[in-house]
Amino acid sequence: MEFPDYVKAKKRTNEKILNENYEFNINLRDLGKDKTYYLKTYGCQMNEHDSENIKAMLENMGFTAIDDYETADLVILNTCSIRENAHNKAFGMLGRLKHIKENNNPNLIVGLCGCMAQEEGVIDEIVHKYKWVNFVIGTHNLHHLPEVLNLSIENNKQEVEVFSKEGSIIEGIPVKRDSKYKAYVNIIYGCDKFCTYCIVPFTRGKQRSRNGKDIIREVEELVKDGYQEVTLLGQNVNAYGKDFDYDYNMENLLEDVAKTGIKRIFFMTSHPWDFTDGMIDVIAKYDNIMPFIHLPVQSGSSRILKLMGRRYTKESYIELFDKIKEKVPGVVISTDIIVGFPGETEEDFKETLDLVEHCKYDSAYTFIYSPREKTPAAALTNQVDEKVKEERLQRLNELINKYSLESNEKILDKTVPVLVDGISTKKGELFGYTNTKKLVNFTGDESLIGKIVNVHITDVKTWSIDGESVE
Repeated sequence: MEFPDYVKAKKRTNEKILNENYEFNINLRDLGKDKTYYLKTYGCQMNEHDSENIKAMLENMGFTAIDDYETADLVILNTCSIRENAHNKAFGMLGRLKHIKENNNPNLIVGLCGCMAQEEGVIDEIVHKYKWVNFVIGTHNLHHLPEVLNLSIENNKQEVEVFSKEGSIIEGIPVKRDSKYKAYVNIIYGCDKFCTYCIVPFTRGKQRSRNGKDIIREVEELVKDGYQEVTLLGQNVNAYGKDFDYDYNMENLLEDVAKTGIKRIFFMTSHPWDFTDGMIDVIAKYDNIMPFIHLPVQSGSSRILKLMGRRYTKESYIELFDKIKEKVPGVVISTDIIVGFPGETEEDFKETLDLVEHCKYDSAYTFIYSPREKTPAAALTNQVDEKVKEERLQRLNELINKYSLESNEKILDKTVPVLVDGISTKKGELFGYTNTKKLVNFTGDESLIGKIVNVHITDVKTWSIDGESVE
């Protein structure tokens, strides 16, 4: 048994990052024979990609995926800790699983992994109030899943294995991708920014970059397998290479990935502090690096940004934003914004609205601040009233929606390239994404799925875009 420790998780040293290779214990290859599993994923694209690894490991053990958690032999929750709402959803799901285990399926195996597993308070609650949960495994040792699962079955007791350390890099973990046409590729793990509201540096560890050769090799294999698109992932992709003792950074990696010939390249998430002029030039240079950038701002008030520990001002953010708009033709920029951070005044909030008026974001993820365990912001006494937060969020969203609609209207009656994902919920239609990540529903034949096709846009609204495939 090993529990999370925030003191250890916060530690950062100059020790060299370890690179290890995944090894599967062949003695566990029949552990899941004739058994089913259900995997529920919460949170970001990093978690989604982790779930692709989890599926592969489980299926290497003989488990078969099903869509019904009520009849599964094994249920795993891959959790997120970024906001309180994600916590509540995961614990709500655990409540439902407890009912199933008590009334319908006493042999049900339940596991919890992901960022919540790295939280001291969560594990304390699991150990004392959720003793029926069979195992918990952390983000640093996800590759130990087969062994931890086996131990929980053999010993018939709760197993908790959560390491709190700076982290290492494990290459070769098997992956079962959710799509045959687009793929996630991790390039950097962890974060060293320690924004005062964020728990990610504690749950994901030290900033550590994968070797560029390993990344390029993975992308080249995807190209050979017919993939059309990759999304380069990291808590802060722009910091890629900063931990190397040689000169190779995000600018260099983007260029090398572009040279593989993969048709579409996205990357996220970016921190404005690390976004360089060289990156902008490379994005502008290569047609297969898509003109879409997610650039979280969090607040338009320099005072609040300082309290958040974001390391830039409103003015420097706007300078970067304007530079990207100027240099990258047709670029679409989205953002994240938090309202109601401790101490945020009405004047601070109006500065955020002013920033949105300037940037006219194509889309945005907006959130009400929620305190996270042991973060500096959670200890601040001047918390904003919940009703004030909700009222500010509504005002912000009205402005965001206005500019989202204006952004969509720019492609009305135009023909745009769309990577076709599948069949839409709208009867008889397909859906896919433009090269600026806009979701489009359109008429077309199912044979187009997995291809990049031209779609003529016939109708746009704030939340939907419709079109017709162009033969």
